Amino acid sequence: MVASVQNTANAFAVPASEQSQIKETEDRFLKLLVTQMKNQDPLNPLDNAQVTSQMAQLSTVTGIDKLNNTVQALSSSMLASQSLQAVSMIGHPVLVTGDGVELGNGQGFAAVELAQPADQLTLSINDASGRSVRTLQLGAQDSGIVQMTWDGLTDSGTTAPDGRYTISAVSELGGQKSATATLEYGLVNSVAQSQNGVTVNVGKLGDVSLNAIKQIL
Repeated sequence: MVASVQNTANAFAVPASEQSQIKETEDRFLKLLVTQMKNQDPLNPLDNAQVTSQMAQLSTVTGIDKLNNTVQALSSSMLASQSLQAVSMIGHPVLVTGDGVELGNGQGFAAVELAQPADQLTLSINDASGRSVRTLQLGAQDSGIVQMTWDGLTDSGTTAPDGRYTISAVSELGGQKSATATLEYGLVNSVAQSQNGVTVNVGKLGDVSLNAIKQIL
């Protein structure tokens, strides 16, 4: 009976040549994944779900259990890589998801992110009470990020006091109007790691995730 069990086990054993091929495949996969991490865009970091999917493809050959330690090491490496890339943003102005504009010394900066072109783009600036202060007609615009500088003047021609205002945008295409995403301007002060990933401190805007940063200026 013992001999029978041993023979059965041998019948299902992976030949040495196949084990070598598996090892080579695993090595190529890991090298490719590390290269992807090193060259990833800090504003569009490698998706954990994508990594998991790639790991699952190998699991049919080697078993995912064999890669547990590697996954943990790669996760740490990915976080460190994102942190290093985010550090390069320190001292640079960025545009992040938000609906505010800070007016100071007669100037305020903000932006709009258009998912599609617009025949007309309208930006409204409101004070803390929600009262309309200035309406800007920005005309026809291509899709993408449209930056805006406010001179601090109100619709009546007076100068608005410095401070924080809220903004909203409406785009029109083919007679159809739709609300449009707005972006806030801020300066990157520092970068930190947390259990949720890399966060970036953007001055008065506080801590934001890398995904919230839409453009480095």
